[in-house]
Amino acid sequence: MPDLEFLLIGGLAALVGAVVQGSVGLGVGLVATPVVTMLFPSLMPGSILVMALVLPVATLAQEFRHAELRGIGWAFAGRLAGTPLGAWLVAVVPDRALGIMIGLIVLAALAATSWSREVPRNRRTLSTAGLISGTTGTASGIGGPPIALLYQRESGPAVRATLAVFFVVGALLSLATLAAAGQLPARQVVAGLELLPFVLAGFLLSGPLRRYLDAGRLRLALLIVVGTSAVVLIVRNLI
Repeated sequence: MPDLEFLLIGGLAALVGAVVQGSVGLGVGLVATPVVTMLFPSLMPGSILVMALVLPVATLAQEFRHAELRGIGWAFAGRLAGTPLGAWLVAVVPDRALGIMIGLIVLAALAATSWSREVPRNRRTLSTAGLISGTTGTASGIGGPPIALLYQRESGPAVRATLAVFFVVGALLSLATLAAAGQLPARQVVAGLELLPFVLAGFLLSGPLRRYLDAGRLRLALLIVVGTSAVVLIVRNLI
């Protein structure tokens, strides 16, 4: 069973991350992963993946009708291809160098999409974003930004619902893969389940912020979250 320290610290991180993701569409991994990795490494990655599965389900319960399912299918194809690439990078590239490299890639993508009028969303861009997402998600746990950047100009419900579909399937794939490889201890799953009340509380608290951002402010908030995730990844690996 997770101890009280984990529930207090990990629970606070899960709560804050859920508020961010519940309003923007991604963020629980950004906030909770560094905290759990540094303080409770034995509970990674299963505890975070359990949260990554449940929180998007809560989003879909409210906004599933806004999900853009046709396009996200091409992103899934790219993710499947990118997952083994990420595993290969983990095996051959030192951890710190890998984290810095991924953070720089995300920042470069952020700059390119922020300064362009509109990035076309088609089979090629979706599959490429999925490929990058699968690679970075497997290698670092941060896989949402490439997909989020493609949908940054959509409405709030469309962004959140589409990302939620992507995260649910991705978390299921990751959990199933870890379980099949014998790398998903029951303790990690229990720890993730212990954090669910904090996750759901954060999702409920995100309601007012979600309405505020949906009034034409979501894109800026999304870009801030994506940029922050890249900077956190770089700094985490520099120190």
